[in-house]
Amino acid sequence: MSKARTTVFLVDDDHAVRDALELLLEATGLHTVSYATAAGFLEHYDPEQSGCLVLDIRMPGMSGMELQDALVAREVSLPIIFLTGHGNVSMSARAFRTGAIDFMEKPFDEGVLLERIHEAIRLDQRWRESAAHQRQASMRLSSLTPREHEIMLLIVAGHTNKEIAARLELSTRTVETHRGRIMDKTGVQSVTELVELAVIGGVYELQRR
Repeated sequence: MSKARTTVFLVDDDHAVRDALELLLEATGLHTVSYATAAGFLEHYDPEQSGCLVLDIRMPGMSGMELQDALVAREVSLPIIFLTGHGNVSMSARAFRTGAIDFMEKPFDEGVLLERIHEAIRLDQRWRESAAHQRQASMRLSSLTPREHEIMLLIVAGHTNKEIAARLELSTRTVETHRGRIMDKTGVQSVTELVELAVIGGVYELQRR
């Protein structure tokens, strides 16, 4: 299976539900892969595969909630739409707290489900783009030496070269040299771009006024 192919993963122990959902989704052009057990999905799923997960709550063996917990433990961010014939308020609240994007009771409205699946796929694409930007930013920042990283954080915090020199007991000229290397290594053209890179890379958080 191509990792680049967007896929709707169906996990439900009821084969009639799986077959009906596969027919519905394939008819609208959505590629689907189904599993009868949560363990089966967990064994075969590659986090590089984009899409979303349509997941039954109650199943023999590993439940839908337990699968969600396992994905969270593995730091897998895959949008989940829960389907259940036995839902309750506490169960749905727990599902949302753990990152589910919807909790639908059977029988469900096909049009609403399709709408939510498309929303989930778009959300997954945004998550993956954000993660890719963060990895790229982290890679660029990792090229800095410990001293350059220290100075970079002071630069993005708004300190002048003179202030940084005084704080680190360096000459202003030395700070200027480090500043130039930081800009070259990270590929930024301005302090504004450096701040953006540090925020995306997760090493600096903008202070809210």
